[in-house]
Amino acid sequence: MTLPPAFLAPGSSSFAEFLAAHDPTLLPNGRDLPAGQVLGAPHGTTIVSVTYPGGVVMAGDRRATMGNVIAQRDIEKVFPADESSCVGIAGTAGLAVEMVRLFQVELEHYEKIEGASLSLDGKANRLSTLLRGNLGLAMQGLAVVPMFAGYDAETGTGRIFSYDVTGGRYEEHRHHGVGSGSIFSRGALKKLWREDLSATEAVTVAVESLYDAADDDSATGGPDLARGILPVVAMVDADGYRRLPESELDPLVRSVVQARQQRPDGPVAPLG
Repeated sequence: MTLPPAFLAPGSSSFAEFLAAHDPTLLPNGRDLPAGQVLGAPHGTTIVSVTYPGGVVMAGDRRATMGNVIAQRDIEKVFPADESSCVGIAGTAGLAVEMVRLFQVELEHYEKIEGASLSLDGKANRLSTLLRGNLGLAMQGLAVVPMFAGYDAETGTGRIFSYDVTGGRYEEHRHHGVGSGSIFSRGALKKLWREDLSATEAVTVAVESLYDAADDDSATGGPDLARGILPVVAMVDADGYRRLPESELDPLVRSVVQARQQRPDGPVAPLG
């Protein structure tokens, strides 16, 4: 069996561009949808990201909603993009997961074709291009709003990028949050972030901010200790991407929940 000519012809290092030329229907934006708003699709929120010296933490709650209904209690919203970066999703859950998978293949395809990895800025730009191609679906209510973060080997720091539905890319500094609970999580991040956070403290700050988001946003789920459902937390540093195992995350989350029994509004930032 021989491969079709499209697989043998030289072309772009972009896998998305290859699909657009070979079979556009394999792309999220290559499918025909009926006119008007598309209703009834589960949505996922909330994602936060926190930098610390030498790395970055990204965390997401586990709830997906469909209107006023909890569609899923244990959805995952934080994924590895490649060995040195991660991506979190908010918005239409199914489409967002599909876009993450395409982004992962896009980065791997580039590395195999070019023999080198994209820079962190290059990866952020590739995700922006994928989002821009989804604009038609976003206008029909199937919006995807990701957050991208990774370790920049050139500067030795963790960096965070946010996006809008049109593909606009914005670099965030120190910390950021996206999703319906982000307005509450960002307040917690501003209150608790410090320049000298350790990796463990950065994880704690992320968990505290998700707790505050869940406290005021019904679409954000807090830690569900009864069901054993914890946030998904990932770290990226010079050693690469690492998802925190539940054995490591569970005692930290329990300490946050226990402290909230004494102080429901959470820790306060020192003045001065």
